Amino acid sequence: MTQHQISHGAINPYAGMREVPGFTLTSTDIQDGEPLPAELYAEAAGGANRSPQLSWSGAPEGTRSYVVTCFDPDAPTGSGFWHWAVANIPGSVTELPGGAGGAGSTLLPEGAITMPNEKRDPAFTGAAPPEGTGVHHYWFVVHALDVERIDVDPQATPAVLGFMMREAVLARAIIVATGEFGGAA
Repeated sequence: MTQHQISHGAINPYAGMREVPGFTLTSTDIQDGEPLPAELYAEAAGGANRSPQLSWSGAPEGTRSYVVTCFDPDAPTGSGFWHWAVANIPGSVTELPGGAGGAGSTLLPEGAITMPNEKRDPAFTGAAPPEGTGVHHYWFVVHALDVERIDVDPQATPAVLGFMMREAVLARAIIVATGEFGGAA
């Protein structure tokens, strides 16, 4: 069992995948196991729909690019909810500033592509758990890859991206933050 299966008691969306080592992911906006700040909720839920600042270090030798994702396996959909997916982040990059996931953002590094989220917007969409669905777990993950880029259609879903990159993943860095209905109030 991984640390996240034990400490969060939530569905681990990576449990059935090939095991890979971890590395360090930190943020000035979110903390592992802690509630999301209000600004990371969707505007309709009282937030600012802002993606968090993320910094990572300790990726394994041979890392040539990164993918950043945010997934809520607790969404009442039967298939979870993809909030964000950014592919082809150059291997020299080790940070995304807060707000980098905004629609039309110029804060992402050159060459990076944002996949459409569940709302089909190529941007970060904030948390908005429906009333009565309990605590949701938001898996912010930086995937270190051994390829320079993933050749994926920019209109593909984050699930397709996950399939396309599965054999290239060298390591994952994870922060799991929580959110619930009314959490941005």
